[in-house]
Amino acid sequence: MSDNNNRVSVTIADQTVADILGHIAAIETLLPFLLTRDAGDNSVMLGEKSVGFDEKCAGYMTSNPEFMPSYIKISEVLKDRTARTQFMKFLPSLRVLTGKAEDTFNVIGNEIMMADLAYYNNTGEAANHGTPGAGNVHDDLATRYPGRPTKAKTANSTQTPAK
Repeated sequence: MSDNNNRVSVTIADQTVADILGHIAAIETLLPFLLTRDAGDNSVMLGEKSVGFDEKCAGYMTSNPEFMPSYIKISEVLKDRTARTQFMKFLPSLRVLTGKAEDTFNVIGNEIMMADLAYYNNTGEAANHGTPGAGNVHDDLATRYPGRPTKAKTANSTQTPAK
């Protein structure tokens, strides 16, 4: 691969990976209350647009506590507000780090795929020129080529629709 197409050139030592995993575990230890929501449960009621509403509610809950439903504990609401404020101090940094890690991971994958496709195309060219063994390599790679129709799609496409 040419140097101008290689945006990431790195060797990550096993010890570095172990250290990173240790730091992630340490962060998880500091946040033992973290949870995972059920699949499909992606509702966000208190987002950027509703913070103002919450701020108004907080004021009224303090000035007019008589309207607080009996099943709501104000101490838990205050605790949640404090926890949210604390989260907002570190969550943006975690998001930036995660985003950078995902971007780098994807660029590395793109670079690998560029090399794979160049190799695959080169075996096809070599096969077209009669280079021994190139056709076998190309044909074997073709069975795993991404985007290649699966057997189910191929079978469905050869069937004639019923009239």
